[in-house]
Amino acid sequence: MPRAVPPVEGEAPPFAHAEVDGGSHAGSDASPDGRKGTIRLRIHEHTPLLQDADQDEESDSDEDGLISGRNDPPTSNSIWQSFRKSSIFWILPFLLVYMLGFGATAVPKINLMMSLICRDYMAKKATHDPGFTYLPVVIGSHNSQCQIPEVQSLLAQFQLYFNLTAGVLSAFACPRLGYLSDRYGRTKILAISALGTVVAEAITVFVAARPDIVSVNVLLIAAFFDGISGSFTTIMALSMSYTSDCTAPAKRSVAFSYLYGSLFGGIAVGPLVAAFLIKKTGHVLSVFNASLALHVLYFVAILTVVPESLSKEGQHVSRDSYRRKASTEGESGWLSLGNLNPKNLIAPLSALLPPVGRPSSLFPNRHGASPPLRRNIILLTLIDTLAFGIGLGTAQVVIIYAEFKFGWGNVESSLFISTVSLIRVVNLFVVYPIVTTIFREPPRSGHIVSGSSTSEVVLIRLSLFLDTAGYIGYALSNQSPVMVFSGVVTALGGMGIPTMQAALTKHVPRERVGQILGAKGLLHALARVIAPSVCSLIYSLTVGKFTPAIFVCLGSAFGLAFACSFYIKSHGMYSVLLTRKHLLTSDIGSLSGRLLCRSLSGGGRRRGTDR
Repeated sequence: MPRAVPPVEGEAPPFAHAEVDGGSHAGSDASPDGRKGTIRLRIHEHTPLLQDADQDEESDSDEDGLISGRNDPPTSNSIWQSFRKSSIFWILPFLLVYMLGFGATAVPKINLMMSLICRDYMAKKATHDPGFTYLPVVIGSHNSQCQIPEVQSLLAQFQLYFNLTAGVLSAFACPRLGYLSDRYGRTKILAISALGTVVAEAITVFVAARPDIVSVNVLLIAAFFDGISGSFTTIMALSMSYTSDCTAPAKRSVAFSYLYGSLFGGIAVGPLVAAFLIKKTGHVLSVFNASLALHVLYFVAILTVVPESLSKEGQHVSRDSYRRKASTEGESGWLSLGNLNPKNLIAPLSALLPPVGRPSSLFPNRHGASPPLRRNIILLTLIDTLAFGIGLGTAQVVIIYAEFKFGWGNVESSLFISTVSLIRVVNLFVVYPIVTTIFREPPRSGHIVSGSSTSEVVLIRLSLFLDTAGYIGYALSNQSPVMVFSGVVTALGGMGIPTMQAALTKHVPRERVGQILGAKGLLHALARVIAPSVCSLIYSLTVGKFTPAIFVCLGSAFGLAFACSFYIKSHGMYSVLLTRKHLLTSDIGSLSGRLLCRSLSGGGRRRGTDR
């Protein structure tokens, strides 16, 4: 019979639970040699964006109730309660609805900005030159008189301000909303982020409805509300946390691919809906109204329909832990000078640089991380951030470039986005699951840090090669079909991001997955600030001189990432792998020394350690 270990006074917090295993617990928590008397320690303090409970591969035990995705309180086996159990399939359709609204306004919003900027530019030029005449600018539509380098440069500069406003605020809000989701549940914080999107879309509708009395700068207010609520990067991060709560580790890469498939599915169908509405109504305002309605639907569904993935008990434990930490360490508020210090903002990124030969937050064992593990973590993080940032930064530049070079309008640009995104959806929903199923490697028993599999490393390299070829194709395209084909090639490289994110979680102990995903989420938020700003700046400086320069730079960046990917080693190349016994003994020694002594003195058999 397992014996509960009495807490050590003043030291054992309720979020660290330990018990002596007398042999009745087998499987993932048993020691490799099967001996009894194992001290089992569950740690779930450092989980900023993801309250993780990795059940060892396929054995989905519900034992770890506070941190498991299957952590609903024990209930009867009623049909309704089983139906209301948290699952990825609850959040997928509503994420598709959210991205449908996001994708529908992707092109019309750019053309709305361009029309307003072009109108102001033409009016200002006519004021300084009385002899200058120009055709009236139709707001939100294709205006050939606006396809000039001067207007393109002003548009890119405004995009820079817009992305900086939303991105900086999102980088500040995203980690903090992630912390709140651990204490108050995923769905409540998702609803807060969705509410910010609703307010931002309402402002956009107002600007599109009254362009004669509203300046383009009012759209910066929409960017403010979008950013302060975390923007869609927080929606995706919390959706991944929700999915991780209720998905076994072995199936997590496929689950992440479903999330990205829903993302690109909405972006694929959204522009088609926009093109249909514009042709039917003849007004771009109908697209913004439809987008606002879809985001309101998402907000209501998340608040009332989607079941919570974290139990009430787990939320209370997280809140109690936070209050204790705040009282003992003097936790500061969100707007305190300490939190606004840039050094504190990027402090979580230190987890991505685990030292070799000594303990760290990710590897508390005596020897720390091995050199291959450290190198893989750094490379996977950097390449994943680069791919995410470039994909985000070029989303608008590609449309602006194509409309400038090939004279595309709302319909042509929407069809281009739909085609590329549809290829991504098929790639992520059909091709990727088949590939991972065929080449799935069996779990490595006795190891808690398995690392990347050979198939994952090959997929990462192939995806980076396709991205490199696609962006070089953008730079060389002189006809619309070549531009579309290059977009299809980059879409085929979309398997890289979910593969890298899933591989990254295999490089740390299961108790640290939330910590490393939280740091990665912060990097993504920073990438949302930097990447679009850099892309817009490069385009604004080179348009009309060497317009494809932006794609030459990005193709070179992907080429460098492809070369670096050959330094990522699969788990067969590791010289050191951490075993469960190593982690448990080191965790107990460093976190609960007196707890261990008391439990052993109570009759538990002492196990020898090998570290």
